[in-house]
Amino acid sequence: MTSSSSVSTLVEQLIRDDIRALQAYPVGDASGMVKLDAMENPYHWPEEMVSQWQQLLAECALNRYPHPKAPEVVEGLRRMMNVPEQYEVLLGNGSDEIIQLLAMAVANPGATILAPEPGFVMYRMIATFIGLNYVGVTLNEDFSLDTPAMLSAIEEHKPALVFLAQPNNPTGNLWAEEDLHQIVQAMNTDSHTGLVVMDEAYLPFSCRDHLSWLDQYPHILVMRTLSKVGLAGLRLGFIIGRPEWLNELDKVRMPYNINVLTQASAAFALEHYSVLEQQCQTLCDQRTRLYQALEALGLEPFESQANFILTRIPATSQTTARALFEALKEQKILVKCLDGGHPLLKECLRFTVGSEDENSQLLAALTRILHA
Repeated sequence: MTSSSSVSTLVEQLIRDDIRALQAYPVGDASGMVKLDAMENPYHWPEEMVSQWQQLLAECALNRYPHPKAPEVVEGLRRMMNVPEQYEVLLGNGSDEIIQLLAMAVANPGATILAPEPGFVMYRMIATFIGLNYVGVTLNEDFSLDTPAMLSAIEEHKPALVFLAQPNNPTGNLWAEEDLHQIVQAMNTDSHTGLVVMDEAYLPFSCRDHLSWLDQYPHILVMRTLSKVGLAGLRLGFIIGRPEWLNELDKVRMPYNINVLTQASAAFALEHYSVLEQQCQTLCDQRTRLYQALEALGLEPFESQANFILTRIPATSQTTARALFEALKEQKILVKCLDGGHPLLKECLRFTVGSEDENSQLLAALTRILHA
């Protein structure tokens, strides 16, 4: 029998050093918890809608491969997102796969991906998976873009790909449009050309989108997802852009990447999109309520255009972010502790905006803990 030590030696010989140094993407065990850690929509569909959907799934041909292009889903997205006909829509198994397709497509030797930080951790992780260089540019203290630093990094590293998440995760804010324009323009000059991806994962909760920027700039793509509107379990992301770009991405996409059940469910949900939009509006209302309550508790929440609120535990508090995180877990409430993830996130927790009842449970627990 092969010893474990010899297997470990083989792993060290065969697996890249940078992969062995990584930690797998952390997903906490939320069994029996009030789950406020992953920016999910807490609401179910109306019973009649669920019944119609279940009947639709019963008719799916699981013995057949799915349609490779998922035309019904694409058409639904075009309709609900008002995508102009001159632009294409490419689907991915979540935004993660779209990010991976982009990284694979630009993975020339020495290529670099650049993004502001703190930001979505998968930009860095996927760059590492693909073997690309990654450059993170730290935001200002107020989480605004450090535009001079971004422009300097673009000039120095000449990235093939820049990700700009609007709203940004985990900070929840929108950046000044003037700053965004400067960065986009710097990515298409006589000395350097690269792609800019506007990541609009939290668009349903935001007051601004950038789809019209496709008309202004030839090197922009807009990435979105259905996860935040209530379809996280389907894992469906998509990217919108000029056909010249998406035709190349399609070449590195795995065939049949969107399964039969996801295609049927997403097409159905897009026909009833008004239900999801109403739920998102309810979450925006709850976001206002939660923000005000967190302030009243003496915490330091940051303004958000997403379905979560980043909150700092003030230095004057009798507790810390980590202690508060653990105390909430003991009361069966799971949030995200970001302390230690980036210097700008020191003493920060991220609260997903839940249902009215979930938010009430969170606030009651915080009150008990902070006033103990």
